[in-house]
Amino acid sequence: MPNSDQPTAQRTREILVGRLLLLVFGFGVLSFLVAIDHPDWFAIRPATGTSVAMANAAAPVNSEDPATR
Repeated sequence: MPNSDQPTAQRTREILVGRLLLLVFGFGVLSFLVAIDHPDWFAIRPATGTSVAMANAAAPVNSEDPATR
């Protein structure tokens, strides 16, 4: 009568892969939940000071801005 309590190498590998997949799924869900809480992370904005200055220079002049009157 074989001892069925001792795990074989294949069974150990299946358990390890299953736990690893569950961990990856958990990290994926966590990163999704964090990402949907911070939509400003995905806004397109200038990355450098030069590009900020060029974006401000190219922006249309707002007629309600008191500084331009």
